[in-house]
Amino acid sequence: MNRLIKQINELEGYIANYESKKMEVSNSTVGWQIAHSLKVINSVLSALKLSNPADYQWKFNKMRFVIFLLGSFPRGKAKAPKTVVPNGDISVESLKENIEKVRKNLSDWKSIEKNAHFPHPFFGILNKKSTLKFLLLHTEHHLKIIRDILK
Repeated sequence: MNRLIKQINELEGYIANYESKKMEVSNSTVGWQIAHSLKVINSVLSALKLSNPADYQWKFNKMRFVIFLLGSFPRGKAKAPKTVVPNGDISVESLKENIEKVRKNLSDWKSIEKNAHFPHPFFGILNKKSTLKFLLLHTEHHLKIIRDILK
């Protein structure tokens, strides 16, 4: 969890550069990368909290196994689901609001049961432990893009 908090702090540090863009790295701005990352974290945490842990059943997923083993997502291979694509204007204020929302949602992490879960479109049903791994990999993926944009 500490690693995810550090990643969120790093995302927050890039807010001042939210309009930066480098087409050879990504079609999206730094602000989009930050907004998307925060939207994913908030959506996933909400889904975990709403799930019924008694309904969780582990199932092998080859794609999840490979990506989690490699420890990173390949760039440009997947498209974000519409539910986690930032909509509307991205501003310093909206990014700061979403950072605070993420921090508030994460404050409940310890109270989330280990079999709380959410359905990922490619990795299948992820429980709390797998969800943290996914969030770390996903956030790091977008941090790498941000770092490359700002190089």
